[in-house]
Amino acid sequence: MGLRILLVDDHEVVRVGVRALIDRQPEMEVIGEAGTVREAVTQCQKLMPDVVVLDIRLPGGNGISALERIKQKEECPTVIMFTNFPYLQYRKRCLELGADYFFYKSNEFDRLVALVKKLAEQSPG
Repeated sequence: MGLRILLVDDHEVVRVGVRALIDRQPEMEVIGEAGTVREAVTQCQKLMPDVVVLDIRLPGGNGISALERIKQKEECPTVIMFTNFPYLQYRKRCLELGADYFFYKSNEFDRLVALVKKLAEQSPG
């Protein structure tokens, strides 16, 4: 069993793209997807992923509130914020709330993929 990943984005095309890249890697698996804040928190509690790739702009709130709820758990996953909104205040707030990484969709997609591969290599599973 490899790195277990939950994808959270309100755009299905983004989830499909990230899933396609991850599915090519034998040491990682997308175990679930969510498109809203409520789904993100519920899926995280239910599936207990190792990594959550989390967008900021989501229906029903925002990824920042989802991040805060996810990181309240004692055994919380690595959270990678993945957004189209390159605002320093978002980055700062997410890191303050416990986000492990923060990437911009427009120009850091390759860094996201490289990081997930690195985390999979480091995973004890």
